[in-house]
Amino acid sequence: MIQIQLSERQEKIIDIVKYNQPITSENIAKKLKLTRATLRPDLALLTMAGILDARPKVGYFYTGKTNFSFIAEQIKGIKVADRKSVPIIVDEETSIYDGIVTMFLEDTSTIFVTSNGYLSGVVSRKDFLKSAIGGLNLNKTPIAVIMTRMPNIIVTTLEENILDAAIKLIDHEIDSLPVVEEVELEDRSKAYKVVGRITKTTITRLFVELAKNE
Repeated sequence: MIQIQLSERQEKIIDIVKYNQPITSENIAKKLKLTRATLRPDLALLTMAGILDARPKVGYFYTGKTNFSFIAEQIKGIKVADRKSVPIIVDEETSIYDGIVTMFLEDTSTIFVTSNGYLSGVVSRKDFLKSAIGGLNLNKTPIAVIMTRMPNIIVTTLEENILDAAIKLIDHEIDSLPVVEEVELEDRSKAYKVVGRITKTTITRLFVELAKNE
């Protein structure tokens, strides 16, 4: 496995976090006089490597782990298509109750919802919990009522590299991404066909595999 040294910018990020923790990505960017977008790949890599720990709405912490053989080059060369798994999909007309049963039977945290075969929404465990607490009739209410709808869904594609997909998971604090293929409909509008999924477990498993092969 290729051994990759920390870049100068990554070393600066570690120092900033070490002496200012917890610190948000926005404040790290300000100290470096860079944009948050510029720092995303570095922060994602340092977090997945275990050198930094990211906590939602709190910021980044330094874990103290400095001796790490980086695997960025391998990760950047791996496409989403190489690591995607089978997506869990239901139709918009599926009841909330049946969606909950599907989630438990498939042991997943996210279900993708389709209409006429194309991605129309996403439902998480939190969505199901809110619907139960809210007193909805779970057997009669369609899952479409509680789902997050397009275009407010973060997706990835077969050709995107796995690092970019991991960055999306971290930036948007979500557990899963639908892997999609774009389709042009008869009216020339665009739709997405779900062909797979990438999850936090996918990324974790990849790191374990690469570390074992070091």
